[in-house]
Amino acid sequence: MTKFQFFRARVDLSLVVFTFLIFTLLYDSELYAQDRLRDHGIELGVLNTGHFNAITDVKGLKVGHTTLIKGNDIRTGVTAIIPHDGNMYQEKVPAAIYVGNGYGKLAGISQVKELGNIEAPIILTNTLNVATGMNAIITHTLDKEGNENVRSVNAVVGETNDGYLNDIRGRHVTEDDVLEALKNAKNGPVQEGNVGAGTGTICFGWKGGIGTSSRVLPKSLGGYTVGVLVQSNFGGVLQIGGIPVGEKLNQYYLKDEMDAQADGSCMIVVITDAPIDARNIERMAKRAMMGLARTGGIASNGSGDYVIALSTSEKVRITNSEPQSRKIELLKNNAMSPLFMATIEATEEAILNSLFAAKTMEGRDGHVIKELPINDVKNIIHKN
Repeated sequence: MTKFQFFRARVDLSLVVFTFLIFTLLYDSELYAQDRLRDHGIELGVLNTGHFNAITDVKGLKVGHTTLIKGNDIRTGVTAIIPHDGNMYQEKVPAAIYVGNGYGKLAGISQVKELGNIEAPIILTNTLNVATGMNAIITHTLDKEGNENVRSVNAVVGETNDGYLNDIRGRHVTEDDVLEALKNAKNGPVQEGNVGAGTGTICFGWKGGIGTSSRVLPKSLGGYTVGVLVQSNFGGVLQIGGIPVGEKLNQYYLKDEMDAQADGSCMIVVITDAPIDARNIERMAKRAMMGLARTGGIASNGSGDYVIALSTSEKVRITNSEPQSRKIELLKNNAMSPLFMATIEATEEAILNSLFAAKTMEGRDGHVIKELPINDVKNIIHKN
């Protein structure tokens, strides 16, 4: 090879690498160039958000999606949340589950209530694929190095019913789809709207989906992070910053006699890095329902509204190899109020982000659910 040929080969290779990098950047920009509440100048709450304003602002936490949009009828998916990078069965995290309204099929709740911990990643999907999610978590856990002697796995799998847009009776989510969501899970920005478990959901009569947000406490209060992710599929009278937006847009529960638009469900996942135990984690979980209420949700009779909450702090993890007793430092009860407020604010914004990011979708039997009319919403808010 001559010097000229060598130089030309290097230039060609450089062009290939450059083109790949540009494509990757454009792809990522397209992937995450989605509407969020703050993109439109609407800021709620008094606490600062984290860098990504997402549940992944909690260090080490990962989120992955598998989105199933096939033909005219399949509109569903899976969202996986991995609290930390270690082996969760060997390094369990303190946790609690709070039931706002129990019309749902949340798996794994009794063991979390009894033992106060979670030992595997959290899965969100549709109502009739909860068992599939459980099977996948069992497979995931048994296949982990170090779990060769495991004989019992408590899988925490939440759901909402996406049967209006999705052929839910077809149970199209497979175990491989759940494992793919776990494999794809990563740190950083989180896709929102019509993705993963939020692909076919409806919120306040508009297209709902996955939404996320975070809050960071001031350093004087510990500097802890609270991250929230929601799968929104419920109703009521939409409010943004206390403004009855749903009423002004003429779309709200009980507008036309006794409609059933408030039924559905909302899965809320609250994760913090603050060193707290299951008792105070449950107290945080209860506050997430206040965040839902701020958006105008009413936790109707046919709505399964659940909060799964946990702490990823290494100080409070429960390892299988530790002695029978141990000493740990926990936040006192009187240090919890800032975390309560962070939970409320992040839950409210996560739900609204799910609406702002979601787009109009046509699904099963030609059903169409329109996206939130953001320009109309902005006009309403700016007039108040």
